[in-house]
Order: sequence, then structure tokens, then C-alpha cells
Amino acid sequence: MIVLGIIIVLVVLIIGYFISTQRELVNLDELCKNALSQIEVQLNSRFDAVIALAKTAAQYAKHESETIIQAVQARGGNLGNASTPAAINEQASLLGQMMSKLNVVFERYPELKASDLYKEAQEGMKQYEENVRMSRMVYNDTATKMNRMVRQWPSSIVASMLHFDQKDYLKVDSEEKKQYPNLDEAFKK
Repeated sequence: MIVLGIIIVLVVLIIGYFISTQRELVNLDELCKNALSQIEVQLNSRFDAVIALAKTAAQYAKHESETIIQAVQARGGNLGNASTPAAINEQASLLGQMMSKLNVVFERYPELKASDLYKEAQEGMKQYEENVRMSRMVYNDTATKMNRMVRQWPSSIVASMLHFDQKDYLKVDSEEKKQYPNLDEAFKK
């Protein structure tokens, strides 16, 4: 009778562990999906800010205006759905390329950089970039927690039984890295 009681207690503990681990895995999976969705929203807002910058540039560069706006909108039409880290990385890269092209126009028109519209649009861009950066950090932190659960024993057993996989991390955009000053060069001088 005691042995049967011990077996029942062990089975209840195992089932309880299985259920609590499944719930935690589902929770982390949903948090990852939510974080990716937040990044997508921020990237779309950032794209809108790029369009605003393009329209501002178009006011100063009349002969280039249609080309600028059409190029940005055509590229932006390729943003698509960002439901995976790879798609997020691709969108961020695309937005960085668009900003590079716009920056060339801004360099040609110094009076544009002095305009209030440009300054407001640029501030909006900085805010969206900061929001994207923070959202990326939230996603990567959540993905780390998920990956630990998927890889560590004994939760890895539950994760493999329920087909939970590791999450990919978001990479730092190479264009973002270029914006930071090179401190090595600064200290050599």
C-alpha cells in the first residue's frame, strides 16, 4: 500500500511538473511572438518616418522629388510581414539602406538640414530607432529564457515532446554599427 502511494505521488509530481513546464514554455513562446510583433509595429512606424523625411527632402529637391519618394515607397513595399527574426533583420537592413540613400540627398542640400521639418522628422526617426532597439532587446532576452528552457534538463524533455524549438536571436544591423563612433581611432590620435 505504501509503494502504491509513493508511485501515485511520483506520478502526480511528474504530471504537475509536465503541466507547469508546458505552461511556462507556452508563455515564453507567446512573449517571443509578442516581442516580434512589437518590433514589426516599430519598424513600420520607422518606415513612415522615412517617408516623411523623403517628402521633406522632396520639397527642397524638386527635380529629385518623385524619384526619392518612389524609391522609398517601392522599397518600403517590400517590408512585408516580420514574423521571424530573419524577416526583422531584413526589414531593418532595408530601412537602413533607404536612410543611406536619403542621407546622400540631405548632404547635397545643406538648407534642408537646417529646416524645422527635417529636424522634427529626424527626431521622430531617432525615437523610432530607440523603440526598435528596446523591442529587439526584449525579444532577445525572452528568446534567451526560452532557449534555456528548451535546452536544459529536465525541461528539455517536455520541450521536445511538445515540439518547442530554440528561438533565433535578432542581429545588430550593420548600418546601426556604422553610426557609432570608432573609439579605437579616437584614442590613437
